[in-house]
Amino acid sequence: MVAAGDADKGGVADKLGIAPGQAVQEIGWDEDVDDDVRAAIEERIGSDLLDDEADDVVDVVLLWWRDGDGDLVDDLINATGPLAENGVVWVLTPKTGRPGHVEPSEIAEAVPTAGLSQTSNITVAEDWSGTRLVRPSSAKVKR
Repeated sequence: MVAAGDADKGGVADKLGIAPGQAVQEIGWDEDVDDDVRAAIEERIGSDLLDDEADDVVDVVLLWWRDGDGDLVDDLINATGPLAENGVVWVLTPKTGRPGHVEPSEIAEAVPTAGLSQTSNITVAEDWSGTRLVRPSSAKVKR
């Protein structure tokens, strides 16, 4: 049974679109984060997650976000600073009924103000949901 669980954990990296060798930054870590999700991502990328102090250009930002964590718009703007042109921000929030749950409308309202577009929502773990954010395609148009 452990093998099936391990296969599922690797599936988290697939769901998040994380590829080997990508630089992944983690913001908002606390004792309540899902360590299995973190381990699956680190295994996929072949290195540790970068912390919120890292200056590297990153392909993916994992933003663990809970109700009461502050201003989501500010944190999203800060998260996009080191983000590569085609990078992705995943806002990971506790599911409905879990401590720190964030209403989807709160994320939806913050996203355009931060200059991002919401593309999808997924289940990341038993207690966590993920919202995928990208820069709007109109900002990527080349002349």
